[in-house]
Amino acid sequence: MRKLKIALAQCRQTADFDDNAAAVFEFLDKAAAADARIVCFPETQTVGYRVDIATPDAPVEPARLDDLHQRVAQRCGELQLACILGTEIPLADNPQGKPYNSALVISEQGDILGAHHKAILTPLDAVAYSPGQGYQTYDLCGVKVGVVICFEGFRFADTTRECVRQGALLVFHPQNNTTRPNDWKIPIHHAMITTRAAENTVWFASCNLCHPLHQNCASMVVAPDGRLHAQTDLKREQLLATEIDIDLATRAMFNFDTDGCATVLFADTVAREEYARKNSP
Repeated sequence: MRKLKIALAQCRQTADFDDNAAAVFEFLDKAAAADARIVCFPETQTVGYRVDIATPDAPVEPARLDDLHQRVAQRCGELQLACILGTEIPLADNPQGKPYNSALVISEQGDILGAHHKAILTPLDAVAYSPGQGYQTYDLCGVKVGVVICFEGFRFADTTRECVRQGALLVFHPQNNTTRPNDWKIPIHHAMITTRAAENTVWFASCNLCHPLHQNCASMVVAPDGRLHAQTDLKREQLLATEIDIDLATRAMFNFDTDGCATVLFADTVAREEYARKNSP
């Protein structure tokens, strides 16, 4: 068994840059105090989601944002804590244009390894953000992880599947599902999170923000067999820290490995002899 403690920071998010930054540092310290090795923050945590929480044209100084990224990375190094930080990244060729909706990936040594830019945008996302391209995996704490952001991870199975194809055993899913009264979507969101884990036989860790009025999805860690491993309460600022067994992420369903799939599908209720003999050439 390879044990890894991860944390999801279901924290407040506002249109105030300084308040958002304070929440980040507060939850970094909480995650370290809980002995977590990796912590994930909600989508667009640093600036505030530019739909409903902030505004599409809210000015953000690139230098100020970069300074925050560097300070978060430094703190991660001090705490020996890896981090998936929901943020935004200005366009290199047009800093005043629509930024990327991004997740910064920071190693436990405090190095910024890269950023995933949300590639599939909702119609409201597209009002405020530019789409990114592609999916990458990163090595954090000896584990290969992938990142998908909100809509692209909920509604499009191939995004998580691409991370798993690259070897990811754990996929983080920063999301922002709040502010509007869509409570009917809660069971749908939870079902899609469960499906992403189960259809690939990997760990899936989804982090939403806390909103006092509407929160249309909990923050959840789902095990590779699709069973709920840990979950937050809705509308409560909370650090969810939980230990997972990385070795359970076999990618059996992704690879459609016969024996691995049988274990996931049947547990100990079906003996190997029942299918191996009948399926042999």
